[in-house]
Amino acid sequence: MKRKRRIARRELSDPMPDFLQNHHPVLRRVLCARAVRSQNELDHSLKRLLSPDRLLDIERAAALLDEAIDAGRRIVVVGDYDADGATGCALAVRALRRLGAEDVRFEVPDRLRHGYGLSAGIVDRVHRCHAPDLIVTVDNGISSIEGAARARAHGIDLLITDHHLPGDRLPEAQAIVNPNRSGDPFPSKHLAGVGVIFYVMCALRTHRRRRNREPAPRMDGLLDLVALGTVADLVPLDHNNRILVEQGLKRIRKGRGSSAGIRALLEAGKRSIEHASTSDLGFAVGPRLNAAGRLEDMRIGIECLLSDDENEARRMAARLDAINRQRRELDARMQEDALEDLLALYGDAPVPEAAISLFKDDWHSGLIGILASRLKERIHRPVAAFAPDADPDSLRGSVRSIPGVHVRDLLADVSVRNPGLIMRFGGHAMAAGLTIVRSGLERFRSEFADHASQVMTPGMREAVVDSDGEIAAADLGLDLARKIRDIAPWGQKFPEPIFDGIFKMTDQRPVGAGSRHRRLRLLPPGSDRALDAIAFNRPAPIPTDPQGMIRIAYRLAVNRFRGLERAELTVEEIEEVPAS
Repeated sequence: MKRKRRIARRELSDPMPDFLQNHHPVLRRVLCARAVRSQNELDHSLKRLLSPDRLLDIERAAALLDEAIDAGRRIVVVGDYDADGATGCALAVRALRRLGAEDVRFEVPDRLRHGYGLSAGIVDRVHRCHAPDLIVTVDNGISSIEGAARARAHGIDLLITDHHLPGDRLPEAQAIVNPNRSGDPFPSKHLAGVGVIFYVMCALRTHRRRRNREPAPRMDGLLDLVALGTVADLVPLDHNNRILVEQGLKRIRKGRGSSAGIRALLEAGKRSIEHASTSDLGFAVGPRLNAAGRLEDMRIGIECLLSDDENEARRMAARLDAINRQRRELDARMQEDALEDLLALYGDAPVPEAAISLFKDDWHSGLIGILASRLKERIHRPVAAFAPDADPDSLRGSVRSIPGVHVRDLLADVSVRNPGLIMRFGGHAMAAGLTIVRSGLERFRSEFADHASQVMTPGMREAVVDSDGEIAAADLGLDLARKIRDIAPWGQKFPEPIFDGIFKMTDQRPVGAGSRHRRLRLLPPGSDRALDAIAFNRPAPIPTDPQGMIRIAYRLAVNRFRGLERAELTVEEIEEVPAS
């Protein structure tokens, strides 16, 4: 099944702000398209970071933790089995210990046995194994009504820190910090779970300093963990998140981050620590960390992030790397299964349904999120992928959506109109998890597609590559590539620039393992200076028109090899050259 996207130019409807006149003409266009309206939005120093005291309940949370530390109470941090939850858990443990807590432990739910979040089962386990005085959740808990009640029954105090969208009813806890709570005045609603707990720890430090409690070290040394979790969780990189990510990357590059584990994971992914980027965190470190939670036990990943010993961290990173290789093999098989089913149904034609649901009895529940994401990219439709659950009467699912279709709201509508079909669900606009009754799979398929069709416009069904326009041949070089790289941390909702243009292809050859990619030489019209380009996951020869011309969408990147840098085009999409 071919993946085809139309190249479309971004529209610049607003007037260009005056401050952008100081920037390169290409960057003016790029930043204006991303709604950057002041020079302050390009300032990623810590002084621009939003203040913790604007988060609802954060002072109550700080006081609760402060009292627990002073009283020598046992604190158990309950994280999640993804990279956001793991980094947030490691950050909480590190920060609490630095701030004087003498007995801090952590626990992570088992994906199959306990499911997501602060379930009653994981509370029972924490009570039985650790006998805590206080549970602190990270990246979960906002929907854990039963888990909170179980904690109260055991006499355990509860602090919930989360960023997921809350339901109509909040769990009972001593404090809840979540920027997405109704009435929370915090200006940014896009903090990752690790960002929320970072703010809580900053507030705790301030609270203890006001009371002249020691120690009260700075928290900015933990920003490497914040950067990793924020990038890996694909939350929108608004200005506040860009500050958190850029400051974390700076500390990683200078070797001043708290976690030897992050450095070891970068090494395992053959990425430079000195030049670490959001791409390295998102495509090298994040997947290796996530693999533990998907296939084995995220405890391995958290222990790696908590390690202060470089050699120990490398040993655990090597273990995570091996798990990730296994994950890739299973993922490839599941994708092959799914694509075979789709090809049998639709061939190369576009999928007619507004959304699809797929299930196989031998799919791994830890990998269905990746599968749904890959298929969504391939067919440009919301996708729900299901695998067997620990309970034989239910199926566990993961949903990924396309722009314009708020998948959590969609699931809420399906649930309301089909009582008993969805046992539980939660998530964001673009991603959600759920459990359904096994006998209701066909009904879910129909309802999911029907509800999606009600909110999708015809334009949403077409996959588009948004281009920032053309670059003059004279500007296609290392100087502009460096300017693009350095001006901001690029990521979700603040995308790295993509440009488009017509080039003459003078050479192409297969490269990479299994000849999966193609190395190109491209000549811009009117220029005698050819450029190197790489087209990933294109094993077949790339056709051109009779004159050897192609139109591509591409990123202007800096390729670093053996200490030398050069400009390179990374091909995102290829179109036929319009007939003249």
